[in-house]
Amino acid sequence: MHITRYTDYSLRVLVYLAVQGDELATIQQIADSYEISRNHLMKVVHQLNKKGYIETVRGKKGGMRLHMAPEDINVGILVRETEQDLSVVECFSSGDACRITPVCGLKSMFGEALAAFLEVLDRYTLADIIHDQHRPQLLRLLQIA
Repeated sequence: MHITRYTDYSLRVLVYLAVQGDELATIQQIADSYEISRNHLMKVVHQLNKKGYIETVRGKKGGMRLHMAPEDINVGILVRETEQDLSVVECFSSGDACRITPVCGLKSMFGEALAAFLEVLDRYTLADIIHDQHRPQLLRLLQIA
């Protein structure tokens, strides 16, 4: 299973905001902390806001913060919402052109593996990612004052 950069960045934004707490953070601060593209983050932040994960405040002193408690943000649900295509192999996609799909056992095996992958992620929340004992290290690594 491959997670796209979009989902990766979505998780990174949420981790940053969870560690930051109630303080507002800007896209630029997050981009600088992770040394990633500000432009990619703008799209991610827009979608996280639309989906209700974060709230944004406009203006000179604006920014964003979590709109939900970390323990209410399920990793499995987030992955399903941010991944556009969970087709592990061609036979899962609508454009399946594989000749042996009707009799191939791979589709069911990969389907089972994908279900197990998502089932594991469903057991975790954002709170599980940012354990309290790691908070000081996360603050330091992300350069959050």
